Amino acid sequence: MRRMDAGSAVRRGGFATAPLVVIWEVTRACDLACVHCRAAAIPRQDPLELTTDEGRKLIRDLRGFGHPVFVLTGGDPLRRPDLDDLVAAAAAECLPTFLSPAGTPLLSHARLRRLRDAGLAGVSISFDGSNAAVHDAFRRVHGSFDWSLEGAAAAAALSLRLQINTTVTRHNLSDLKAIAALVSALEARRWTVFLLVPTGRARDEQQITAAECERVFEWLHDLSLSAPFKIKTTEGPHYRRVVLQSQAPGRTGTVSGGGRFVPGLNDGSGFLFVGARGELQPSGFLPLTAGNVRTDSPVEVYRSHPIFTALRNPERLGGRCGRCEFRRVCGGSRARAWAATGDALAEDPLCAYQPRGGRSCRAPLRQYEKGEHHDPHRSAIDRGGDRRAPSGGRAGPRPLRTRHLLRGPPSSSIRLRGPSS
Repeated sequence: MRRMDAGSAVRRGGFATAPLVVIWEVTRACDLACVHCRAAAIPRQDPLELTTDEGRKLIRDLRGFGHPVFVLTGGDPLRRPDLDDLVAAAAAECLPTFLSPAGTPLLSHARLRRLRDAGLAGVSISFDGSNAAVHDAFRRVHGSFDWSLEGAAAAAALSLRLQINTTVTRHNLSDLKAIAALVSALEARRWTVFLLVPTGRARDEQQITAAECERVFEWLHDLSLSAPFKIKTTEGPHYRRVVLQSQAPGRTGTVSGGGRFVPGLNDGSGFLFVGARGELQPSGFLPLTAGNVRTDSPVEVYRSHPIFTALRNPERLGGRCGRCEFRRVCGGSRARAWAATGDALAEDPLCAYQPRGGRSCRAPLRQYEKGEHHDPHRSAIDRGGDRRAPSGGRAGPRPLRTRHLLRGPPSSSIRLRGPSS
């Protein structure tokens, strides 16, 4: 099989053959109890997690993609006793390897030094508040803010690439400017701003409105023009639309101040997530399982499984996303569409933009049972208006309160499965 790196995949016109990023949830064990935790982390390791040998095999298999960015996450990956061995195995396969640890006493200078010596390239550390009062309330463990600061300082001292992650919720919306100042003070290379997806422990009532999201994106773009760090969003692909709208008429570049965005990067399109038990999913926020590394090739699943091929096809999108002139650049958060409606191809309810017209690109579709994971009691994400929102401040369809589905073409016969119970 001919191998192609992720950069080549982008240059050749998309992510059909290789993801840009592969994220492995090495454990769900964590000493924090974050209110928004995607993984719904647990105090102890799951005995069904991938073993060291299975992890090494996964790493070898990922070389079939070339050299994707490889992120070890959790839970808290520092809870894995074999983490040094896994990092060394990834480095031996020439995978640029990064760590997303929790802010606990395990995040020490000595621990990061051992990981750097094993081949670790960088770390991403979360700050969900600019001070201990805000951050620790979010993480629900006193001291997490200070431990995270110590970890960030250690990463800088060890010349590890430092990225700061922040999840925007109602509780820290007014603190974002101060968090940005903290990112600058820590001399991070990148600030990744996550937009909440109500999955795991996260709930709709923690979510900001679509109008507030629009204002956050406009502010982020303005900040990106002068910030000493790059800015990107996760589960907020409509930031790309805001950037393009902010550029001069007729300009088609993708430069956003201090950084670039990659058109089309989204759940299952440039992203591959491996769960703690080996589940192959489009992202950690979209729990649709297409296979398992214990029995399936991650390369073949990513390239060929109907879940992934559907998510990479903007012509399959419904609602406003299907009508939107920015759908190939953005595509909306597929994870948020799933969480809000049970349909991973529906419109993203956190986007306030109203397309310029035309009909949805979505062809007639057939439903397939999606499994037992969608919570039918979740309410819709509050949709605020913006300068193009309809009267009344709400946009798009109301959430479906049934066991709804990621839809497939009439010829498909694949049953969509959720993660293992």
